[in-house]
Parts: sequence; structure tokens; C-alpha cells
Amino acid sequence: MAAEINTEDYPQEIDEQLTGFDSSVTEVKTMLEKLMAMNRNDLQQKLDPLDQAKLDLMSAYTLNSLFWMYLVTQGVNPREHGIKQELERIRTYMNRVKEITDKKKAARLDKGAAARFVRNALYDAEDKDSKKKVASRRAADTTSESPQPKRPKQN
Repeated sequence: MAAEINTEDYPQEIDEQLTGFDSSVTEVKTMLEKLMAMNRNDLQQKLDPLDQAKLDLMSAYTLNSLFWMYLVTQGVNPREHGIKQELERIRTYMNRVKEITDKKKAARLDKGAAARFVRNALYDAEDKDSKKKVASRRAADTTSESPQPKRPKQN
């Protein structure tokens, strides 16, 4: 685009910006051609519902962003146009999808494993040994206090 225009038609200072803009427009065009070449129904059937929502939101946001740029090129202030509210609405839905995706990725707490981890982290070997000693002493005390029945000898 910029290479086809005579450099005398615009100021030299914006030549680099126009070249960058031209390459960006070319990239967008190739991406849209790839997207338009695919059968949308086949693509939608291959995706899970969350990815379908992401694709739909991306498509809507891209289209509205291109319209925003078109308004700017026509000298219309897009901030005073209805497109601003539409882009905000799409961003709201994109945030919802992001929250859902983050919830899926979030680690789930295994309460049993957490309890075992805490119990083992607080484990004290000396404490366990002293408990065993106390229990064996109690058992010994109860057996010594109660008289043992004598068994008759068997002949």
C-alpha cells in the first residue's frame, strides 16, 4: 500500500508508520482469509463449548475493532458512537470466559491429603514414644492391682 503511493503525496515523517500499518493490514487480511476459508459449522463441532464461546467472542471483538478503525478513518469519534458500548459488552463476556477458564485451571483442595500433610508435619516422635510409655504403664498398673485368677493345673 505505502510502496504503491508516491512519497510526494504524504509527509516523509510518517513513511515508517505507513509501512508498519501496511504490513499490519496485510497480516490481518491473511488471517481473515484463513478464517473465512474454514467451514464454520465443522469448526464449531470440533470445539468444546468454552472454546466455541472464545471463538465467537474473538470474532465479534475483531469485527467491532475493525469497525472502530473504520470510524476513525472517516473522521467520526468512535468514543461517541455506539461501537464503544458494544466493545465494552464483548469485553465483559470475555472476562466471564476468562474467569471460567481460571476456575478450571485452579487447583482443587484434597481435604484428606491436606489433613494427612498437616498431621505428619506436626508429628513428634518423642511425643509418640512418651504416649506409648504412659499407656504401657497404665496397662501394667491395672494388671498388678487386680488379682490374677489362679488356674488349676491340668494333669
